[in-house]
Parts: sequence; C-alpha cells; structure tokens
Amino acid sequence: MRGYTRLTSMALRLYLREPMAAFFTLAFPSLLLVLFGSIYGNTPTPMFGGRGTIDVSMPNYTGLILATVALMNIPITTSSYREQGILRRFRATPMRPLTYLAADVSTNLLMTLVGMLVVLAMGRLLYRVEFSGQLFSYLAAVVLGCLAMFSLGYLIASLATGARMGQVVGMLILYPMMFLSGAGFPIELLPDSIRRISAFLPLTYAVNLLKGMWFGEAWSAHLLDVGVLGLMIVVLGGLAVRLFRWE
Repeated sequence: MRGYTRLTSMALRLYLREPMAAFFTLAFPSLLLVLFGSIYGNTPTPMFGGRGTIDVSMPNYTGLILATVALMNIPITTSSYREQGILRRFRATPMRPLTYLAADVSTNLLMTLVGMLVVLAMGRLLYRVEFSGQLFSYLAAVVLGCLAMFSLGYLIASLATGARMGQVVGMLILYPMMFLSGAGFPIELLPDSIRRISAFLPLTYAVNLLKGMWFGEAWSAHLLDVGVLGLMIVVLGGLAVRLFRWE
C-alpha cells in the first residue's frame, strides 16, 4: 500500500509537470466551454428540451476529458516510459507489476476528476448550469467511462512501438470521436447523416451515459451504454493486460 501511495503521488507530480497533458486535461475543455458559450449562449431552446446549450454540454465535456486522458496521455506516457527504460526498472523492483498499473490508473482517474471539477466550476460561475442528477450515479458513470476508454488507451500503449507512434494513433482516434460523439459540442447540432456515424464510436456511449446521469435518468434507460462500456473493459482491458510490454 505504501508503494502504491508513493508511486501515485509521484505520478501526479509528473503529470502536472507535463504541459501538454495538463493543458488538455485542465484547460482545453474550459476553453471550449467559453468558446461555445460565447457563440450559442445558454438560452433555453426546444432543441435541447428547454435547456441551454451549455446546460446539455457539461457532461459532454467530462467525456472529452476522459477521452483526452485515455487517448493522449496514457499512450504517450506509457510508451515513453518503455522507450526510456523506466518500465523495465519498475519491473525489476520488488514492487508487484499490478501496483504500478493500479497507481497509473488511479493517477489518470484522479486527473480526470480534477479536470471535470474545473469545467463544472467554470460552467456554474459563467452560465449558472445546474446538476439535476444524483452525485453517486454520475461519479459511477464517470468511473465506468474512464475504465472503458482507459482500456483502449492502454491497448494502444501496449501495441505502439514508441511514444511518437502512440501519440499519432491516439490522436487519429481521438479527434474524430471528439467531434462526432458529442463530446466536443452537442451531437444535436450535427446533421443526421453525420450523427449516424456516432453509433460506431465508443466515446458516444460514455457521453450518452454521462448525459443521462447528469439529468437524473435511470440506469435502466442506458443499458446499451453500460453494456458497450463494460464490454470494452473486458475485451480491450484483457487484451491490454495480455499484450502489455515492460520493455
């Protein structure tokens, strides 16, 4: 437990020292919020069931944060550590490999939650957004979405030959999902022909679940979303563990 705590603490400090990771986790979603808020405002509209654009976008930005952490930070950092021999040195210590992986997952989950709190505070301060769901349900949806998307990120990191390759693959997957899944801005603003593509993107199901829990919907209304995310954890997570390379 002591090794896990110290390793997590160190990983958090290293995370915050990396400008790119800190920017996309802590600042980028808030910048999008301000940008779209200045364009569309937060006036209630029938398109969003009487809610404003920013009201319906808040859970979307949480989805954006967890996708950014999963597809940019995890592949780049893990692949970089492998290239530099850091993972090999971790593997050679008496610490169990599971301790390193648990600390890394915890670090990324904690940073996702911090980024979520930052954007929620901005939304509340600037646009008076309100949370109408149950806190426990929303946090459970965040954790489930994180674990599913992290599984994809670790699989990319396991297969990537280096940090540059991990970055390229992660970005190629992230950016289409960011704009087509509803994470970057409400999916209702997209044409129907483009919206149909979102059904094939895993981030769509995380965003749908987050949105449902944000507005107080029942879990039974999101069984498909939970099923897809759970399947990602089992299949992609299992492949990531099986294919993970320490050197």
